[in-house]
Amino acid sequence: MSALVKILLYFIASVALSLSVAPLVIKLMSKLKAKQTVLGYVKQHEYKSGTPTMGGFIFLLPTLVFSLVEFQRFSLVAIAVTFGFCVLGFLDDFIKIRYARNLGLKPYQKIIGQLGLSFAAGWFVYASKDIGAAINLPFTTYTLNMSWGIIPFVVLAYVATTNCVNLTDGLDGLAGYSSVAYFLWFAMLLYFVYDDAIKSGDGDYAKEILSLCVFCVSILGGLLGYLVFNGFPAKIMMGDTGSLALGAACATVAIFSKNPLLIVTSGIMYVVSGISVILQVLYYKLTKKRIFLMAPFHHHLEMKGYHESKIVTIYFVASMVGGALTLIFARAI
Repeated sequence: MSALVKILLYFIASVALSLSVAPLVIKLMSKLKAKQTVLGYVKQHEYKSGTPTMGGFIFLLPTLVFSLVEFQRFSLVAIAVTFGFCVLGFLDDFIKIRYARNLGLKPYQKIIGQLGLSFAAGWFVYASKDIGAAINLPFTTYTLNMSWGIIPFVVLAYVATTNCVNLTDGLDGLAGYSSVAYFLWFAMLLYFVYDDAIKSGDGDYAKEILSLCVFCVSILGGLLGYLVFNGFPAKIMMGDTGSLALGAACATVAIFSKNPLLIVTSGIMYVVSGISVILQVLYYKLTKKRIFLMAPFHHHLEMKGYHESKIVTIYFVASMVGGALTLIFARAI
């Protein structure tokens, strides 16, 4: 069986598995009263309070199952890091549900967990003969050797990406569709890297990259199944259980393929979410005025009168364009 056929079969199986488990997860979370509590100041979302949460398990299950089938170091570590962030998000969700509030883990508790998991990933990258301290520079054939500096760089990439994805998870389907575009283009890129490794005769590296590609298409397929139930109006939300894990997965496929700088283009709408919050906070502290009606940016668009579905479409289209640029930047030379 060719690698491409195998990848496509994993993708189809992931969609099927997520579609199968989604009703069970929704029913279980409803029975356990694991329901979303909406931030008090987001008045337009008050009707969403009580929607089942922790829906991230729907797309994480196929990712776990099919990545383990490949059983390579890249896929195993990718799963370990992703589920580490999933556990962190689960604890955050559990506290919110237990005490019926929108504040879970304290900020310092969450950041300590993120730093610890990110440091472990950074150490693996630095110690790995297949990844190492060098990163690819977009639109060139050059690499930048960061030596031991790759560890704090990886930590920064993970913390920034997970928090930006978490901020993007504010509307029905928003983080999901943005991530579909992200993993679609990275899956293509990883397949090309695999093909290059095969042509160069580096079979061991090819196996590692193929396992990372399987991880990528598994989460892609899982997301598509999840979005059937998360599109407006959502029957379930991913919660921090899903969004932190999703952010970790986004960072992982980029970093392990030596393309961390491409997170900026493929995850362009994550960047928009993060920057809009940073600018809003800094500008308000300096002037006591706001740049946006509400941050992150998708809430600003809501306040301007855009419907959720319209905003999700805008984000998806922008993410698809950013993903296409990602492939161009990585393969143009």
